[in-house]
Amino acid sequence: MSIRRAVLITVLGTALTTASTVAACRSSTSDDFGTPPAASSAPTPVVAGTVPSTAPTVAPARLRIPAVGLDAVVEAVGVDTGTGEFAVPADVDRVGWYRFGPGYNASAGSIVIAGHVDAADQGKGAFFRLGELESGDEVTLVGPGGRERTFEVTARKRYRKTAVPLDEYFARDGVVRLTLITCGGPFDTRTRHYRDNVVVTAVTA
Repeated sequence: MSIRRAVLITVLGTALTTASTVAACRSSTSDDFGTPPAASSAPTPVVAGTVPSTAPTVAPARLRIPAVGLDAVVEAVGVDTGTGEFAVPADVDRVGWYRFGPGYNASAGSIVIAGHVDAADQGKGAFFRLGELESGDEVTLVGPGGRERTFEVTARKRYRKTAVPLDEYFARDGVVRLTLITCGGPFDTRTRHYRDNVVVTAVTA
């Protein structure tokens, strides 16, 4: 899996720790499309390094995407304190929800989920076909007790790993959306890493 060092960034006045790139890789072969929703310009107040919330953040349990045959367990992850990297689940069949951002019950902001597409010792991963998603494809986030939130894909973008606009994709405000991240682009046989990140955005259906 190709993951770069975590960085401290400021997102619309909110300090949060997140990874600059987050997931294992596969080349994206189709054209990118759509424009991800922008966060609002209103700053989010920070108190003692945390973001005030009117309700506890609820962790999602599963992610389902029928168009690519995905039904994966979602694990709550953060940043590995030992390596400073985004802690994507070691099991490539699972995906990781960024627990320091919006959760299943979010009414605003970006719910971020990242995952592997493959691994040398495990084969294809949960996001192996993420780059195939098209506008209008349905994505279901399952919460506690089997409750479901349905989203619809509106954008897919590919960026150099050093150029991903983290302030957009990890924002805590603006329209609520689901952000799915993996890797893509050319594969570097020397470093054994892919050059880019593929980011899929889905909004409430």
